[in-house]
Amino acid sequence: MAGESSWTNHCLDDTPREIGEFDSFSELDDESSKETTAVSLELILPDDLLERILAYLPIASIFRAGCVCKRWHEIVSSNRFLWNFSHVLSQKPWYFMFTNSGEPIGYAYDPILRKWYGIELPEIKAPDWSIASSCGLVGFMDNESRSELFICNPITKRCKKLEEPPGLKFSDYSSLAVSVNRISPGYLITIVKSKQVPGNFFQWDISIHIYDSETIMWTTSLTEVLTGWRGGEESVICNGILYFLIYSTGSGVPESRHGLVAYSLSSRASHGLLNRSFIPVPCPLTCGRLMNLKGKLVMVGGIGKQDRADIIKGIGIWVLNGREWREIARMPHKFFQGFGEFDDVFASSGTDDLIYIQSYGAPALLTFDMNQKQWKWSQKCPVTKRFPLQLFTGFCFEPRLEIAP
Repeated sequence: MAGESSWTNHCLDDTPREIGEFDSFSELDDESSKETTAVSLELILPDDLLERILAYLPIASIFRAGCVCKRWHEIVSSNRFLWNFSHVLSQKPWYFMFTNSGEPIGYAYDPILRKWYGIELPEIKAPDWSIASSCGLVGFMDNESRSELFICNPITKRCKKLEEPPGLKFSDYSSLAVSVNRISPGYLITIVKSKQVPGNFFQWDISIHIYDSETIMWTTSLTEVLTGWRGGEESVICNGILYFLIYSTGSGVPESRHGLVAYSLSSRASHGLLNRSFIPVPCPLTCGRLMNLKGKLVMVGGIGKQDRADIIKGIGIWVLNGREWREIARMPHKFFQGFGEFDDVFASSGTDDLIYIQSYGAPALLTFDMNQKQWKWSQKCPVTKRFPLQLFTGFCFEPRLEIAP
């Protein structure tokens, strides 16, 4: 199928292997059948210069380069190459789209080459698991007991199972967030759990649990009862602050259906969550999606109608400055209509300068470039909707070779 490629067993490590065992891309488009003439660089460039050149290639091209010859394979598998790769500009984030509501299978979209690749995600067992990503690592947590938690690099397939998180095992809502330190190899994982107080719909137990990869330990930094608000499934870490959305359990005005909580991971206050850190949303929302774009908190939200806040009329993008929201863009109506029937909730994630937006009801994928303020449809996904209730969702991640859990 045009634009689709398969990606199999691609794990770069330091173990010497025969070239026949190296991972490869199998291009399925028409261009792959054309004869090409390769110019040998074996006698022209020294290894160190060739390493630097290859490090600037799109990540898909790096894997293909490793199949050219044994020398190139050894170069792209070396620690020195990974060091060079880690010092080039970040690759544009990819988007993985689940294409089966029952199994965690799908395709990953590369916005640089505008191609879709078949990728198998390690360990995840269902597409409805909680998912969060940061700087090449992706966290997966099961959505039932919240006891299975994995952190992995979806490009290299390196994966690690973490100890069971503390706190309530069967919470009503949980949100997962990951933050990778780009200077050191460490990372933080946070889980915000929310469970209704028995017999009282207006009161909810909230707890925040933090995993530090350097100490290899979980800590519970906050437990509190919220009145009139509950936690949800949306959170992100940005500049040492954990942000998560909360949802009204009362019958207030439409503007108060959603709220944002900012929790400092350095001070880790143990109480007074709402009084000190509540931030109102910019307008009535049908849903909100949080993301960290170059250290700035960005929210993509469904804009509700003034008289019916649960009915979506458009999609906006905002950046948080201090405690104030600044609107960056609104989706033009032609793109909003391009999704067809658009639910009041949708999938959206982003990193670097790129935001992805996807309707749950179709495999259409829209991108927004924060720098260029440009909306653009992705290349068509190689999957079509087969039945009316088929659902699609996904997440974005930064493709990296050097990051390991």
